[in-house]
Amino acid sequence: MVGDLRLHEFPSRVYRNTRKLRVWLPPDYDAPENATRYYPVFYINDGQNLFDPTTAFAGVEWQVDETADRLIREGKIPPLILVGIDNAQSDRIKELLPYRSFSPTVLRPQGKRYPEFLMNEVMPFVDERYRIGGGPENTGLGGSSLGALISLYTVMDCPGTFGRLLVESPSLFVSNRRILKYSRYFREWPERIVIGVGTREAGREDKDRQVVEDVRELQRIMQHAGLGDDRLRVRIDVGAGHNEAEWAKRFPEALTFLFGK
Repeated sequence: MVGDLRLHEFPSRVYRNTRKLRVWLPPDYDAPENATRYYPVFYINDGQNLFDPTTAFAGVEWQVDETADRLIREGKIPPLILVGIDNAQSDRIKELLPYRSFSPTVLRPQGKRYPEFLMNEVMPFVDERYRIGGGPENTGLGGSSLGALISLYTVMDCPGTFGRLLVESPSLFVSNRRILKYSRYFREWPERIVIGVGTREAGREDKDRQVVEDVRELQRIMQHAGLGDDRLRVRIDVGAGHNEAEWAKRFPEALTFLFGK
């Protein structure tokens, strides 16, 4: 663990449960000379997996604190605040799925309430306690797997709110690729987007090919909406699987592109 990580017990009215918010502050956040400084903020789903191997899935974390600290000190990104939003564990899939699904089987998904949870509960809570810069250029959202799916959904549900989007190994297959159909009609994409995926995500050749093809389709949709290389970065990692270790490896490049000068 590197830097100042603050944990908040966070009760949600929308989801009627409690989880942790993990707020990582950049170097010298509390220094007197920074007392009036406001910072960009990056909200990332599945907060348990970001900072700490003891809470991370399979004991492997994204190392977002080490990465952010290093990139800030090297001057590659400005000082920023990272907010890990813990998942609800047994209710994770239900909360992060915006559509009814038969694989995985979730007939009463609650993902359509996620934008309300984020915009009306999490963001005001963080805003009240920390010096957060305003506007989409200072606001990022991201995640992996279903956390990436719900990030993509939320960005489209709340256009103009998020200027930075990280989509790692997104579960685009859900509900017969409904999110891709939804994406085709959307135009107000964030200013910078990173999509990452491996060629061994599913562990079965036909499914692996489909996962990559879905990401390529999302890339084409965004390019068709006018996103050039200055706004969209897509990384397809040969041989990479669907796990925290791969997302950790890709995070430095992603963070630099999303928030770099």
